Amino acid sequence: MLKLQQTLGWVQSVDNRLCVKVSHTGQYRLIRHFFRAISRMGDGMFWYLLMLVIALTQGQHGLYVCLHMLTAGLTGTLVYKWLKHRTSRPRPFQVRQDVLLSGTPLDYFSFPSGHTLHAVAFGMVALHYYPQLFPIVYPFVVLVGVSRVVLGLHYPSDVLAGAAVGYFIVMLYSPLF
Repeated sequence: MLKLQQTLGWVQSVDNRLCVKVSHTGQYRLIRHFFRAISRMGDGMFWYLLMLVIALTQGQHGLYVCLHMLTAGLTGTLVYKWLKHRTSRPRPFQVRQDVLLSGTPLDYFSFPSGHTLHAVAFGMVALHYYPQLFPIVYPFVVLVGVSRVVLGLHYPSDVLAGAAVGYFIVMLYSPLF
């Protein structure tokens, strides 16, 4: 039990240090504005636009893909809201004065990152059907996750957990993968 506590303490220490270091990159205007824009697009704008393009250009199959993406998104919303209220983990800037806040939180709790969860879920579904979108979708998914830490809104572990939950949601409910 002591070994587990020591390991968890070490993980939390690394999580805190990374959170502080990465959030301080937001002090640079160009970085701050870039990641605010990425985060804002990760609110849904990027995914809704992608779904619109797919629906308009891919006919009946595109509508099926959009329905699949929407189902993943709805499931993700239900799971992450439940997890956030069960864990009630405060956002890093709320408990650490050395975390530089550069963005606006959408809700009170930090764990898991809903932006990252949705980016992974939407991205996995889109790439399953249209792997040629990889050069656009994959970097965007990664940047959404990074943006949440840069903006001081999440710990790195929140982002990793959001990515894992998004992945498992798509893997568990979808017989296609």
